[in-house]
Order: sequence, then C-alpha cells, then structure tokens
Amino acid sequence: MSTIYYHSNIVSNGKGVPEPITNPVVFLDRDGVINVDSCEYIKTREEFQFIPGSLEGIKQLTQQGFKCIVISNQSMIHRKISTLSHLMDMNQWMISQVQAVGGDIHDIFFCPHGPDANCSCRKPRTGLIEKAASVYSIDISKTIMIGDNLKDIQCANSAGCAHGILVRTGKGLKTESILANEKAVTSFIGDNLLDAVRWIIER
Repeated sequence: MSTIYYHSNIVSNGKGVPEPITNPVVFLDRDGVINVDSCEYIKTREEFQFIPGSLEGIKQLTQQGFKCIVISNQSMIHRKISTLSHLMDMNQWMISQVQAVGGDIHDIFFCPHGPDANCSCRKPRTGLIEKAASVYSIDISKTIMIGDNLKDIQCANSAGCAHGILVRTGKGLKTESILANEKAVTSFIGDNLLDAVRWIIER
C-alpha cells in the first residue's frame, strides 16, 4: 500500500509553501498523552477528554517557544469505526481548545492505516516524523517525542529524535514495565504530559 499522510493545520506563507520551523519541536502522541485513551477508540469530539495537565503542558511548551506537532496512529479510519470527517472535526476542536488556554498545536500528522497495511507511516515506523520534518524543514536530531506506548519510543529512537519521553498515562504504566526487555531508550519517564514538559523546560 502506498503511504498516505494527512496534515490538518499547515501554516502557509501565502504561496502554498509551509514556513520552515526554526523553533525547537516536540512531537506528541495523542491518545493516552493528550486525551484519555479507549480500547473502543476516540471517534468523536464528544468522546474526547483531556487528561488532567495536558492542556497546561502544551500551553507551557508554547510559551517557552516550542512548536508542538501531534504524531498519531488512527487505524479507526481503516477499520471503518469512524470517518476521516469525524477525525478532522475532532482534531480541529482539539486545536481550538488548546488555543483557548494559550497553547498551540502547530500541525497534526496521522496514519489512517491498519496494522497489516505495511505502510511506512504507522508507528513504530518513522514515516510521520519524517514527513513532518520534510514539510517544515525540521532537524529531527534536535526534536523530542512524548508518548505512552512502546511504539512511540521505538519511533523516536529509530527516527533519531534527541529524546524519547514516556508518560505513565494511557498505556504508559504497562509500557514502563516492559521497557527493560525492549530495545527502546527513554530520556525521562514522567507521570503525565505536564510532568514531561517540566523536565523539558528545566533541562
């Protein structure tokens, strides 16, 4: 299957070309990091619940000059559990809620494929990060990835991010328990996104 990328919030210079990002970049997984995850998937904005501290964490990153880009597997599209239209609506709503408290999500890149699609964009593969880097001229070696899943950390390591950070929300506690047996390196393990953000800012 050919790789398909969706990005929903590209900032343009008026010529149809996204402006390069010169600020430091933090890649964020969505489900389990920003919002409460569900084994039945988050299909609409009505099912979307921010994890306590996540809005404040993104706000603090924004205020400190970081650009936040969401990198997310969303196989519910392939599974026909929800639609692309519902996902895009939910993403735009999430962005608006972040902006309402003074934060910003610069863009969202997601993989709509199932685990058997053999695409290059589904984490732990690195296609989403590489696409974001290509669109915005980002130096991946200076970026940070925050996730709750082993796939997030493996993706960060394989892509060459400076730091892979695990949070204990979502699947994070289970992931932490198996890290020692996996070839995945974390720079920090935090209780939640806000805890991870404090570590980043204090460095």
